[in-house]
Amino acid sequence: MSYAKTHLQETIKVVEGLDVEKIESMATELAALRGRGGRLFFLGVGGSAGNCSHAVNDFRKIVGIEAYAPTDNVSELTARTNDEGWHTIFSEWLKVSRLSEKDAVFVMSVGGGNLEKNISPNLVHALQHAKDVGAKVLGIVGRDGGYTVKVGDAVVIVPTVNPDNVTPHSEAFQAVVWHLLVSHPSLKVKQTKWESATR
Repeated sequence: MSYAKTHLQETIKVVEGLDVEKIESMATELAALRGRGGRLFFLGVGGSAGNCSHAVNDFRKIVGIEAYAPTDNVSELTARTNDEGWHTIFSEWLKVSRLSEKDAVFVMSVGGGNLEKNISPNLVHALQHAKDVGAKVLGIVGRDGGYTVKVGDAVVIVPTVNPDNVTPHSEAFQAVVWHLLVSHPSLKVKQTKWESATR
């Protein structure tokens, strides 16, 4: 069997293993966030950071939620990394943004953060701050969900169907789940271009 066929069969298994109730719970939390005028802060590193940037666009434009990703500001990100250290880049950014109980943090990550293994400590510190101020924690993560699952209010775990492909499936399904959310009838307020152009 070709690798392409194998990879796509794994993708089918991931779809079948997603927790639909968790996704619906996320939609409910996001609708409530918009209703109370809260802001949504997307946090991720590497490929997940790129996904965060895309998600900010979709949640602002399609859903009407004020959304941000600190990784979109390269100058601040690199200044904080240089001057303060990698582990606090997100928590300190959230403090300046005055994260509050009205807001939510949305993590996109392959592992969800793990202080013991020193993997994405910046996510862990940001989530600790979020919990301290009473902000909601949402996420789409892989593996066992790491720290994000431990403290999250609604977190979807992308199931591991092949340990050698945890990263590509996790990052690909971040996009699948967030696009599902921005298309959800309880969230979508603006029609997307191609759908409106064909009517």
